[in-house]
Amino acid sequence: MKKKKQLKVTFLGTGTSTGVPMIASKHPVALSKNPKDKRLRSSILISWDDVNYVIDCGPDFRQQMMREEVQLVNGILFTHEHADHIAGLDEIRPYCFQIGEMPLYATDRVFDILKKRYDYIFATENRYPSAPKVKVNTISYKENFMLDGVEMIPIEVMHGQLPILGYRFNDIAYVTDIKTISEEEKKKLKDLDVLIVTGLRKEPHKTHFNLEEALSFIEDVQPKKAYLTHISELLGFHDEVEKELPKNVFLAYDGLKI
Repeated sequence: MKKKKQLKVTFLGTGTSTGVPMIASKHPVALSKNPKDKRLRSSILISWDDVNYVIDCGPDFRQQMMREEVQLVNGILFTHEHADHIAGLDEIRPYCFQIGEMPLYATDRVFDILKKRYDYIFATENRYPSAPKVKVNTISYKENFMLDGVEMIPIEVMHGQLPILGYRFNDIAYVTDIKTISEEEKKKLKDLDVLIVTGLRKEPHKTHFNLEEALSFIEDVQPKKAYLTHISELLGFHDEVEKELPKNVFLAYDGLKI
C-alpha cells in the first residue's frame, strides 16, 4: 500500500465575507485586542514535499502570502465564485512570473464567472504583458483528481441554493460555506482525522451553518478533530467560544497550522 503524503494545512484566513472586524463595526468582538479575533477572508494553504496549493483566493490573498512567506504556489482550487473566494486572483502575478501558467481548478460555472470578472486574464489575443497566465482545469464533484501525488476528492455541498465544492485530501476535509449536504456526498467524509467546516455565528443563517448546525454535523460525521472557520464577529470572542465547544472541536484562527 502506497504511503500517504504528510500534509500541513495553514489557515490563511478564517473570517466570513466581510472579514473580522467588519469595516465600521462597533461590535465588541470587532474591538477585541486578541489577535485570534482578527480574521481575514477564509482560505487555506495545503503543503507537502516542496509544493503548495491554495483553496480559494480572496481579497486578502496578497496579505496572506506575505504573512506566511509563501515563496511558491503550484495551483489554486476554488470552492465557488463569491467575491470573498475569488477577488484576489490578480495577485497571483508574482507566482506566474516564476512558473508561467498558474493551474486553476474549478467547476465550469465558476470558470464562466472568472472569465467575466477577469476577462484580461483569460484573453487569448492582445493580452496585457504582465497579466497573470492561468491554466484551466475543469473539475466536478463526480470525479477525483491527483495533485502531485495527493488525491483530491471534490465534495458537493449546498451554499443555500448554490451547489459548491468542498475538498477531501488524505484524511482531512475542507467544507466551507455549507448549509446542506446529501447523504451520498456525506459518505466522502467517513473516517476523517480532521474536518474543517463553517461555523458562522450562533444565530441561524440562510446559506451557512450556524454553530449549532456545525456541531451537529461534526457529531454526525465523527472526525477525530474538527476546526470551525468562516467565522463572523457575531459568533463571539475566540477564547470564550472555544471554552463552550466539545473537547475535539476548536475554533481555527489565522495563521494556525495543523
